Amino acid sequence: MRLLLLSVLVLLISSCSSLQTKEDKKPNIIFIMSDDHASHAISAYGGIYDELAPTPNIDRLAAGGITFNNVFCTNAICGPSRACILTGKYSHVNGYYKNEGGGKFDSSQWTFPEELQKNGYETSMFGKWHLGSEPVGFNFFKYHNNKGQQGTYWNPVYNENGKQVVEKGYCTNLTTNFAINWLNSIRNKEKPFCMLLQYKAPHRNWFPDSQYVDIWENTDFLYPDTFNDDYTGRENTAGDTDMTMDFLNRKDMKRTPPEGLEGEELRRWENYGNNRGEAWLPEPGMTQREAREWKYQKYIKDYLACVRSVDDNIGRVLDYLDENGLADNTVAIYTSDQGFYLGDHGFFDKRFMYEESLRMPFLMKYPGKVAENTQNEDMITNIDFAPTLLDIAGVEVPENVQGRSFLPNLTGNKPADWPDAMYYHYYEFPFWHHVHPHYGIRTKRYKLIHFYHNQDIWEFYDLKADPEELNNAIDNPKYNDIIEDLKSRLKTLMAEAGNSMTIAEMDSITTTNFGALN
Repeated sequence: MRLLLLSVLVLLISSCSSLQTKEDKKPNIIFIMSDDHASHAISAYGGIYDELAPTPNIDRLAAGGITFNNVFCTNAICGPSRACILTGKYSHVNGYYKNEGGGKFDSSQWTFPEELQKNGYETSMFGKWHLGSEPVGFNFFKYHNNKGQQGTYWNPVYNENGKQVVEKGYCTNLTTNFAINWLNSIRNKEKPFCMLLQYKAPHRNWFPDSQYVDIWENTDFLYPDTFNDDYTGRENTAGDTDMTMDFLNRKDMKRTPPEGLEGEELRRWENYGNNRGEAWLPEPGMTQREAREWKYQKYIKDYLACVRSVDDNIGRVLDYLDENGLADNTVAIYTSDQGFYLGDHGFFDKRFMYEESLRMPFLMKYPGKVAENTQNEDMITNIDFAPTLLDIAGVEVPENVQGRSFLPNLTGNKPADWPDAMYYHYYEFPFWHHVHPHYGIRTKRYKLIHFYHNQDIWEFYDLKADPEELNNAIDNPKYNDIIEDLKSRLKTLMAEAGNSMTIAEMDSITTTNFGALN
């Protein structure tokens, strides 16, 4: 009897110990981020492309977890958004304001991967880095390292742990290959891991993988409702840019150059269309409107074909987690560094505080924590990502991180004092695309934007009455009190964010050349 009781006691202790180990095991994190992927090009969010260009693998994250519907970028341009995500701090605090003339990201400052690494996580990064300086806080990295660090779609140059290598193949597939190989063969499997998988696609110039080049050859896509926006009331802001269909260049449109062109001559020929006065016609006799429509069709098909490869490869990653017993203890996230214009307002690119570029996709599968098919409407920004990932890992968030963890929000337990407004600030001008510097505030219903630098223009939108932002209501007297309140709230938000700069000081950031990316 004594032996039997002892055996039962041993089994109970062993069982409790195993249970405790399982409960205490830190979750793995896979943070997947593409470049310039608009929410309305993801079928989980819904849009005009769902039928022809669904994203079934990204949608798996939505079906198995939570879809965030109000995630916003604080500076909608590639490098600065990435810096905000890494540091949990606004551009004016992390010091990385712009791509063109923005210099290099200060890699000596705190980042969430480095903090996770210090707290026992095995960390890695694959794909697009685009910050100039070499990554810090990773046990393994392999990032695009051609001039400008944009990466190339075919046969890209990578930096693998400090060594320059050229890989043969298509970048989206290659980056996934490297990530899966690290998961399978390189990482320390005794530790939890955090992997940043950051695709170049679907960034300009939108070169699809071979199998998708002509996927919609005989199909026309719908045009966005605002495709023919004439910018009434916004002539000197939205109407004074170089990012309409007119400015898609010959390389964007995959035109074949004349024989014998090379070097600088070839570059000039391919880039023709970037500048004002270069609104070329694809075919003789076309009107400018016909040319815009033709360019849109080519652009949107190539863009969505690049997205197709991203979706395929996300499927590969999710399948790997399922097949290797990792899915139940891995938080899988999909986002983009900002939104993007898909012919909306006649635009491509991002930068503006208008909805299509301000809004970021964010989907998360968190087994055991978040129910399937959950929707979240809370206002979240990209500076909130870092503290949330630390919170998920059970790591203390430093006090000087400006973002806030939305881990409680995952299960509907939003704190009572959760922000109901966000602050945005874009600094770069005139390259690229001649978008005037501006800052502003967005609440659930309203948006107020101030364009400065070489102008002083305010715009106000009632997003309930005017969700497509076609009517600048800044001079509508019925909104006077609301506008004054928003101006006061914007001033408060900026002060709370530590931005007390004058317009002249903001201007100096725009006009200062901090150096090239590389």
